[in-house]
Formats: sequence, C-alpha cells, structure tokens
Amino acid sequence: MKSKLENIKKIIVTKPLKLDCGKTINNFPLAYETYGKLNKDKDNAILVFHALTGDQFVSGTNPVTNKEGWWVTAVGPGKAVDTNKYFVVCANVIGGCMGSLGPKDINPETKQPYGLEFPVITIRDMIRAQESLLDHLGIKKLLCATGGSMGGMQLLQFCSTFPNRCFSAIPIACSASHSAQNIALNELARQAIMADPVWDKGKYFLKDVQPKNGLAVARMVGHISYLSEKGMQEKFGRKLQEKADYEFSFNADFQVESYLRHQGYAFVERFDANSVLYITRAMDYFDLSKQFKGGLVEAFKGQKTKFLIISFSSDWLYTTKENKDIVIALNASGADVSYSEIVTDKGHDSFLLQVPDFLKTLKSFIDSMYEKFKNEKRI
Repeated sequence: MKSKLENIKKIIVTKPLKLDCGKTINNFPLAYETYGKLNKDKDNAILVFHALTGDQFVSGTNPVTNKEGWWVTAVGPGKAVDTNKYFVVCANVIGGCMGSLGPKDINPETKQPYGLEFPVITIRDMIRAQESLLDHLGIKKLLCATGGSMGGMQLLQFCSTFPNRCFSAIPIACSASHSAQNIALNELARQAIMADPVWDKGKYFLKDVQPKNGLAVARMVGHISYLSEKGMQEKFGRKLQEKADYEFSFNADFQVESYLRHQGYAFVERFDANSVLYITRAMDYFDLSKQFKGGLVEAFKGQKTKFLIISFSSDWLYTTKENKDIVIALNASGADVSYSEIVTDKGHDSFLLQVPDFLKTLKSFIDSMYEKFKNEKRI
C-alpha cells in the first residue's frame, strides 16, 4: 500500500496552518484526485468533500485498493455529476490515511510515525487545508461544492469560513453539529479500537501490525448506523447464512451477522485505526453555531452561495429535522436555499446508492447552477 500511495497526486502545503488545538503544521502533504477537465473560464469546477471512511477517489477505480470509487453512483461520464462536463476535485482530509498528513506519517521530530502524537484536528482544520488545493489549481470560485455526512459538515464549514468561494452548495444528509447519539456511537467505535490489545496506545505501527479486531468492530458499529431498520429487515430479516438451522454456537448464524463481519474485516485492509480516532473526534467537536455569538444564523450571514439541502426520510443518523434546522438558519440569514427530502428506506447510505430521485435532484440542481453561473459572469 505504501508504494501505491507514493504515486498518487498530492501537493505540499507550505503555508503554515494553525490548527484549532493551537498547534501549527506546515510543509505537509495533501493528497487529491481530479476527474474531467477544467475549462478555459475555470467555471466548471465542483469540489467534493468525502465522508468519514472515504478518500479522494470518488469515481473510477481506486488505484490503491483496486476497488470502485466511493461515489461511482453519482460521479462519472454521463452521470448526475457529469465528468464530461464538469471538473471534479476531491482531497483526502488531513488526519486521513490515503496520502494526506495523518497519524501514520513520520513525525520529523521523532523520525517515527506520529501515532497519538499527531495533533487533534477539527472539521475547520480540514477545510482550511483544502483551500490551499483550490489556490494551487487556480480556482477562484467553485461552480458547486457538495458532500454527504461528514462531507456535508465540511461543506457547511467551508461556506461559512470562505463565503465567496462557492457559487452553489449541496450539503447532503448532514448536521450543523454532532448530536449526543452520534458522539456516543463514535465513542463506542473508538473504545472498540482502543480495547484491542494490538492497538498498544496507538503504537501498533512500531510492530507493523494493525488492531484488526477492534477496527473491524468499530466499522460494524458505524455500518449499522448507515442503514435503516426497515431496509435492514427487508434485506436480511432473520435469514440464516447458508445453513438450514441454528448452529448453536457463536459463529455467524444469521445473514446480517455475516454481512457485518464482512464489512468490518474488509475495512481493515484499507483504513488506519488511529485515523478513525482522529476523524471521529473531529466530527464530535463540530458545532458550527458555537463558532459565532449569533449562532447558526450568524454563521451564514451575508452568504451569497445558493444552497440545496438534501435529506433522506429513513436516515436516523442525521435526521430530517437536523437538515431542516440548517434550512431554517439559512433562511433566517437571508441566504438563497432550497430543500429536498428524498423518500427512501435505504437510510443514511442513500447518497451512496442507486436512489433515482436523489440522483435526478442532484443532476438537475448542478446543471441549473451551471447555466446561472455562466450568465452571472457575463453580466
């Protein structure tokens, strides 16, 4: 994996970045990928922010894992985000493990991987780093920016911090702050990792091993939250896994058990345990309203970006109410905002799946914004 990571696109961010924790990083790598071509007027760029377990490989084939990109349902030639027409950019967040600066990188002071000596990061730190990528690419203003889940959180923060860099924005299935329930789920995932004896207080890298069992359980916890009760029941019910009756053991008797174990151990092969700790912590600390004395309304004050907020009816991780709260705040701030709730039983993961109404909504909004953006630039 290390040799493949050496060949991915990245920039070195030389400008010092003071993190919210008080520490400063500079001369650090930020890995990214692009799809399509940036046109002459540089008005067809779309920035995609990835979710917790995502990376910069949005579409096509991930050259590191040889798996499909995480958003192939939406991004690609002729798709909702049409790469024949638009220039799509996605960066791996700092704290991640796909080429951007993270806990498995070498600490110049100790000459060993950072591990838990890596500074605690926030969503705001992530987007400040990504602004440097836009400067590197010569993109002054994005046609659109979008992202689901943690990607949506990054987008809200990006629009608030850099109000003039997006013509339009599509936050999907997200929240302006992490709920107590979601903090609890993240803590459960972190404790699963830290309870694995191989984790060794984050120093497992010294033995070139990975706390696989803890990391797999952490992924299972997360994956349950990405599905809906109805969707899980319809897909699995109480079906047994390739057997006629109970085995009377603690092996995977049920299909749903087998599915979760598969998801958990497949995740181990592509993600770093310490990165999960850092990224989930960044999500827990996210509270956009806390950054402003006037709360969430103040966060969007003077916003010129045109918003489309999308939620899913069966998403219990980032509920329809949480998404509507963002809409209310945007309306109160005087922003241009529209809202769409997609009816589906596929839960939080709906934005990653073949949900026709969602993909149609996504495409329609982006295409309409492109025409408006071009017309506005002509005036």
